[in-house]
Order: sequence, then C-alpha cells, then structure tokens
Amino acid sequence: MRKIYIVLTHTGTNLSKLIKSYTKDEFSHVSIALDCELKEMYSFGRLNPYNPILGGFVHEYIDKGTFKRFYLTKAKVYALEITDQQYQSVTNTIQQFKQEKEQYTFNILGLFAAGFRKKIKGNKSFYCAEFVKYVMDQAKIDTKLPEVVKPEDFKKIINLEEIYSGFLNKYKAPNN
Repeated sequence: MRKIYIVLTHTGTNLSKLIKSYTKDEFSHVSIALDCELKEMYSFGRLNPYNPILGGFVHEYIDKGTFKRFYLTKAKVYALEITDQQYQSVTNTIQQFKQEKEQYTFNILGLFAAGFRKKIKGNKSFYCAEFVKYVMDQAKIDTKLPEVVKPEDFKKIINLEEIYSGFLNKYKAPNN
C-alpha cells in the first residue's frame, strides 16, 4: 500500500476569490502529490505566478512560484492510502502529463461552468479539480466524485485522512 496526498488551497488571489464567491467553499484549488513532503505536487494552474491568464499543467512547490508569491495560502492536506498498482498508475499518468505539458491548456470555461454545475470539456484542457479527478479515475481509485467536480468535493472521499490544516508555507511532512 502507498499514499497519495490531496492538497486543498486558497491563495487569496482575485481569481481564487471569484471562485470562492461562486462556490461559497473554503478552498478554491486542489492538487495531487505523490509524497508527504509535497515535493511531487501537481495540478492545473498559473504557469507564471505573476500572470493569472496563462494556465496549464504545473509542478507546484510550497516554497516557489505561486505559493511562494501568495505566502498566506491557506491549506488542508489529506492522505489517501491506495494500492501499489493504483500508485503506479497515478505516477504513470502524471509522467505522461509532464512529457506532453505543452499540449495542455487551462480549461477556464470549464472552471466557470463548474460553478453552475455544468460541464464544458475541452480537448487536452483541464482545471485543477478536473485534472486531479482524471488522474484518480485513470488509476481506478474509487472516489465517488461527481462528474462536474470542484475542489471541496475531494473532502468527501472515503478513507481520506486529514494530516494538516493551516498556512501552506508552514506545512511539515508527518513522521511516518
């Protein structure tokens, strides 16, 4: 058995505030990490911390990029135990995204449609929650997530264990 990590965040940017105003949720972004240190954390978001328009597949860091710029980012980190085979599938899917990252775009229309529980799906285009759900679906992880997904929906996954709540830049990996 292995663990993956679901990271819910709210940076306080104008876009995250807009998302929060639509959803009325605590968090506006979700990422998936392969390690408890969150060094292998991925999502769809800003390609440049200073440009909210250009988005795509991103390798995210607690202490670099968007999360460094928006250092008061609030976060909840969850661990989910999965099989070795599911973990390998998650890793393989993310590796494929890494190799083809230039082909992917940020699904801004899908993001806003999700606020109205409508689905608009582009080819090779994702918003954060769509991406994390897609990776988990590819690995056949039973999430019971809705078709139109938003970050807060990930809190409802069965057997999810909350391991941290606070500012993302204060996160320390648990001793396992």
